Amino acid sequence: MTPEISLPILASLEYYAYIDDYGEVIADFQGKIGVYAIFNQDKIIQFVGYSRDIYLSLKQHLVRQPQNCYWVKVQTIDRPNRTILENIENAWINENPHPPLTNADSLGGVAMDKQKWINAIDVKGLMTPEEQNNYQNIAIDEFAKSKVLKNVARRVEEEILAILEARGVKTQIRFNPKLKEAGLLDLK
Repeated sequence: MTPEISLPILASLEYYAYIDDYGEVIADFQGKIGVYAIFNQDKIIQFVGYSRDIYLSLKQHLVRQPQNCYWVKVQTIDRPNRTILENIENAWINENPHPPLTNADSLGGVAMDKQKWINAIDVKGLMTPEEQNNYQNIAIDEFAKSKVLKNVARRVEEEILAILEARGVKTQIRFNPKLKEAGLLDLK
């Protein structure tokens, strides 16, 4: 049996800047369990999620969606409890007259962009025409294909890091090198 708790109202929570004055991802929630809502520069809700380590999740989201991560609201809980976390998440989504498209599937709709927030970046969809040609026509074996994917992943990684640098982000960002050969970018 889950304990009854009063669900926090998203509108009543404080906005935190995603990137602090020192260029670091807000570290107040490192190692904390809870629910968070991410907002764009205009404070329009973009994503609602929950995590066992909010800080790590915020870093992942920043890398995957840097143009949409400017503000965050957070509600922490002391112990992991999926039911409580899901109840808060759903309440926050329902609280908004225009729920984020990324969370529409929680309400029975289709969330096409949710995968961009929660999954590793698949660079295959970001290939230039030249890279596509190299991958499909020139790379004749799996080793050659993985080499093309790794190079595409490196290019996309550089683009992401340049965007973050332009935003003044100083937080160390390290991508998992083993995933690059599969054409995926995710933090290590």
